[in-house]
Amino acid sequence: MTEIGLPDGVRACLFDLDGVLTPTALVHAAAWKEMFDAFLRDRDGAAFRPFDPVDDYDAYVDGRPRADGVRTFLASRDIELPEGEEDDPPEAVTVHGLGNRKNELVLEKIRTEGVQAYPGSVRYVEAVRAAGLRTAVVSSSANCRDVLVSAGIEHLMDVRVDGLTIRELGLRGKPKPDTFLRAAEELGVTAERSAVFEDALVGMDAGREGRFGYVVGVDRVGQAEELHRHGADVVVTDLAELLGRRA
Repeated sequence: MTEIGLPDGVRACLFDLDGVLTPTALVHAAAWKEMFDAFLRDRDGAAFRPFDPVDDYDAYVDGRPRADGVRTFLASRDIELPEGEEDDPPEAVTVHGLGNRKNELVLEKIRTEGVQAYPGSVRYVEAVRAAGLRTAVVSSSANCRDVLVSAGIEHLMDVRVDGLTIRELGLRGKPKPDTFLRAAEELGVTAERSAVFEDALVGMDAGREGRFGYVVGVDRVGQAEELHRHGADVVVTDLAELLGRRA
């Protein structure tokens, strides 16, 4: 049997979606930038300071539930907006309105451009399942299932915990470990016997706080040192690097 780079006691793998299984982190970053830049331009005029799709994305929105991302970025610019309601229209100048505007942009990009899974991630998940481990996808995105279907990998996940689950059960989003703990519970395993796979720093924080058995950092943007500092046991640039490796 192919080695999968995990400790022997691990019986389940909990995968983040954007940036780990699919390159949709780039789609989200582009949608956040388009939405925030339009909002800031309307608010501050031509002299507005644009949203940085790398630094601002990583620091304030990556891995967080949508409304939390809006609040955290706005706070970084000392901007306060009314919360509004979850069903606010995308033109509403509220936390939820901006979040819904960003969501419309993401859905349009997914519809027009499609989604491809990382080939190395697909190979790794298939190897994990062949080794008898259970699998879950854990994402803050309410569009998680749409992305899995578009990428053709929905069948590789036994459990899905996503933005809809967060809303339905009132779970705290990353950096809190609630979503990963929920996925482990649904798979019938403890945190100690589960491995977390994340590319976001808030995901590393969640893995550490949840005391999971193993935390794999996926470095797509050159932040290996930060991933280690936030709790990764190992950092790879592609999940396929774990194949044939012992933990």
